Amino acid sequence: MKITIEGASPDFERKLLELLAEHRKELAVSVDTEWNVERAVQYLASLPANALTFARLVVEADGDKSAEELREAFGGQLRGPTIALSRAIGRGERRKWWPYGTHAPIYPHYDPNHTSWEKAIAYRMTSENVAVFREAFDRIFNPK
Repeated sequence: MKITIEGASPDFERKLLELLAEHRKELAVSVDTEWNVERAVQYLASLPANALTFARLVVEADGDKSAEELREAFGGQLRGPTIALSRAIGRGERRKWWPYGTHAPIYPHYDPNHTSWEKAIAYRMTSENVAVFREAFDRIFNPK
């Protein structure tokens, strides 16, 4: 049996997942861990200003922003915003804003020629997530 539910409230989703967890041995359960606009708005709203700016720069660059350009925008240091971005994922899981296993929407890209040197050369986002996060930014900054 396959059941698909779309447009459910977060409360309904939580209750349904709890019920399914009770019967886990009897069921094969897959959870939607993809980003949607509602999740993206919640993620962005939970970020401090520097991480929000970081995310916006990546989205405005169509999901591929040079780490060098980002370092220039943040005074040479990316540690603050990147830590805030990664902590937001765990916070969202704990607060049940999105399910466990949801991947970070922004991820570092490392130089494949320098595998022992782990310094990001870019920060990326999938094209699907760029579209989702563009709409999320629009909802945050241009509410109707």
